[in-house]
Amino acid sequence: MALHFGEHITIDGYGGSPKRLDERLRVLRCLDEICELLKMTPLCKPQICRAPDNHIKDPGGWSGFVVIAESHVSIHTFPRRRFLSADVYTCRNGLDVDFITGFFKRKFLLKDLEIHALKRGTKYPARNLL
Repeated sequence: MALHFGEHITIDGYGGSPKRLDERLRVLRCLDEICELLKMTPLCKPQICRAPDNHIKDPGGWSGFVVIAESHVSIHTFPRRRFLSADVYTCRNGLDVDFITGFFKRKFLLKDLEIHALKRGTKYPARNLL
């Protein structure tokens, strides 16, 4: 396998539980749990904010983010649309996409998922250049 910097999993979930998508504590716990399950190292406590309805495309929900030594994890919920958007980005290679997507599917009772798994930094230098 060629060396690459890391992997970025994006998850768009549809048909989720409006109740679960609107639970601040659930979003917070998911950020903690996914880091623990993937053995990632949080550099700070997760940040959670209530996003208000912008009366355009975003009907409001919760946005959460945690910076990890390996990069970051983010979750954005849209309870009124029964939608979730999440990212798991890490400098590790070999992420288990099925495990990660299954985690979010179970936590928010998502009925359908749109998943993208990207390799990042495919030209990442194998050694220091300076």
